[in-house]
Amino acid sequence: MRKRPQSTSEPRKTPVQARSTASVEAILMATIQVLLKVGKESLTTTRVAARAGVSVGTLYQYFPNKSALLRAALQRHLDEVGSALETVCREQAGSSLETMAAALVTRFLQAKMKDPKASVALYSVSSDVDGARIVREMSQKAHRSIVSMLASSKNELARDPQRVAAMLQAAMAGVSRRLLESASPEGDYESLHDELVFLVCTYLRGCSQSNQIELGLQPTSTPI
Repeated sequence: MRKRPQSTSEPRKTPVQARSTASVEAILMATIQVLLKVGKESLTTTRVAARAGVSVGTLYQYFPNKSALLRAALQRHLDEVGSALETVCREQAGSSLETMAAALVTRFLQAKMKDPKASVALYSVSSDVDGARIVREMSQKAHRSIVSMLASSKNELARDPQRVAAMLQAAMAGVSRRLLESASPEGDYESLHDELVFLVCTYLRGCSQSNQIELGLQPTSTPI
């Protein structure tokens, strides 16, 4: 069976030793720093290598070109966001729906806005490095974690957990995009965080089995 040819935007090899891992981390951090300083058009592998304190040859061992650097930096950022979501979902297993919602929103926005300027810069290059696919893969993993968390809630859902999880992800993605496009992400963070918590808590309260019964509504557990 023929091996799939490696994309030129993919890393050449994966670091296996601590020293190699440290070099890759330094290169990816330098990629963000250079991107913020000079923008994507002026970013070069030479500039990144100099910023990271490594030779261009060392950089090329892992990243064949500029696109590979930017793609890896975006992947690293989204892996951190995805990991944060998976962790909070495990931590909140068995909690009430509203507790889950507040924790999920808080951890997600903290991860997305850990470094607002870097997030904005990576958001701007996403379309150049197949960002849609990277985001989709992260979202699918997060979706499974959220569904599992919701299924463990003290409050039984009256709606399909898959659909509820999709709604939560859509709401969070919309607000995070609004923050990234804001003229003052740091200034808008607290108010949008609080509004999003209110929104998802109210939504999940309405999705609970007990609330549906109180309102005399029929559960809608079958996806539309």
